[in-house]
Amino acid sequence: MACCLLSFPVTAKPRSPSPPTSGGVPLSPFRTYPSRSTSRLRLLFQSSPFSACSPPSLSLHSEETLIGRPRLSRSPPDFLVVSSGNKQEPLKVIISGAPASGKGTQCQLITQKYGLVHIAAGDLLRAEISSGSANGKRAKEYMEKGQLVPKEIVFMMVKERLLQSDSQENGWLLDGFPRRLSQATALKEIGFQPDIFILLEVAEDNLVERVVGRRLDPVTGRIYHLKYSPPETEEIAARLTQRCDDTEEMVKLRLQTHHQNVESVLSMYEDITIKINGNASKEDVFSQIDTALTTLIEQRNATLGSMAA
Repeated sequence: MACCLLSFPVTAKPRSPSPPTSGGVPLSPFRTYPSRSTSRLRLLFQSSPFSACSPPSLSLHSEETLIGRPRLSRSPPDFLVVSSGNKQEPLKVIISGAPASGKGTQCQLITQKYGLVHIAAGDLLRAEISSGSANGKRAKEYMEKGQLVPKEIVFMMVKERLLQSDSQENGWLLDGFPRRLSQATALKEIGFQPDIFILLEVAEDNLVERVVGRRLDPVTGRIYHLKYSPPETEEIAARLTQRCDDTEEMVKLRLQTHHQNVESVLSMYEDITIKINGNASKEDVFSQIDTALTTLIEQRNATLGSMAA
């Protein structure tokens, strides 16, 4: 059983005589807690075995952890988030996962349904370089020398994107960032705290299979998979190439790095983390994520209704 423990500090007014409802269904009543008390809520998820390979993510990655066969809870997971005003704050989400864990696919599905601004450090880096911005020029200098772009430059790009009006108004989805505890701490210090941290967990054997089977079409830029998403024609198959770091040896080294990085990041977000079984099909994985996000929003709405009463 894989489960996560979410803790949210709660400061709520005494419940009104009539409990809030959502769609005619009574919601859980709220109790009055001491100012420093914490409500701890447990989440359980279940998914079918892995059945499809998700397109690889081109953004930054995070660690994965093996999980067993989780059970399905009889009721949706409970989040309790208290707003300081009557206006609901936009949703703020971080999603993390190892290479080939399916983050890219899930980010697309999340943004389509919830309208969040998708922020991936890798995409920002490419966009800054293309635009010729000051950050882009600095990053390009390092890349032309075959060096890694300093994490300070990457952080500045992410910070500036978070500060843009659409991110502030619509909410944001940080894809694979922060990668290190220092980045998570820096985000908190400048006022960016997620409502929920989603961790996609996929068995290492599955991850290796997904990565090693990936192929790039140099003409169209499309990513194929020899088993799960093969090329349409023999002509396309003949020109496909494999990235130098998509070998079994390289992917295992990358996974080891991500294991180390995500453990440190989780220490910052452990009270708002949900662990998702990423071995399932992309539809089943999104169903788990959708349940968590929908419940979070419903709890917010119920809290706002209770405070306004």
